[in-house]
Amino acid sequence: MNVSQAIQERRSIKAYDPNHRMTEAEIQQLLSLAMLAPTAFNIQHWRFVVVTDPVLRHQIRAVSWNQAQVTDASLLIVLTADLKAWAKDPARYWIHAPQQVSTYLVNAIHDYYTDHAQAERDEGMRSGGMAAMTLMLAAKEMGYDTCPMDGFDFDAVAKLINLPADHTPVMFVVVGKALEGAKPRSGQLPMDEVVIYNRFE
Repeated sequence: MNVSQAIQERRSIKAYDPNHRMTEAEIQQLLSLAMLAPTAFNIQHWRFVVVTDPVLRHQIRAVSWNQAQVTDASLLIVLTADLKAWAKDPARYWIHAPQQVSTYLVNAIHDYYTDHAQAERDEGMRSGGMAAMTLMLAAKEMGYDTCPMDGFDFDAVAKLINLPADHTPVMFVVVGKALEGAKPRSGQLPMDEVVIYNRFE
């Protein structure tokens, strides 16, 4: 499957085969591809919480408007961001770069994030969104369907997964075998409404 086809065929699926299990090799393949998603300064601040405990999945479903895909999909990934990743030995993000480049970027990381909580959160959300899209397109190529989700109680989920205080939830991505195909697209806006050249009128 090429990228264009994956983009066209990826849809948000709500009903999954609860008996289907992904192999560990498939899960590792999917996550390894997601980890190639770009991040600001290469700080790789996404954290993929793969929820395999069935009891925990049901507890998360209870604080996610009882949406069935939380428990029925083969995989539930709670995508989170480590807001302080930039301060945790940032030289490791540039370990294979020339020393001059590494030094410059580590200093730039420090200058950009220090005392800028909004930047920490904004970059975490942006990077999480790119990782989620990478996950969904990779899953589609592997023959799986997905659904990105933010319909859950963020604080309750954070507590259930014991999320560290310096992390924040971004979204869920569920992955699995669809029980039925997606309905026809319900209404795409025309390009001339959403694409603006140079500046707004």
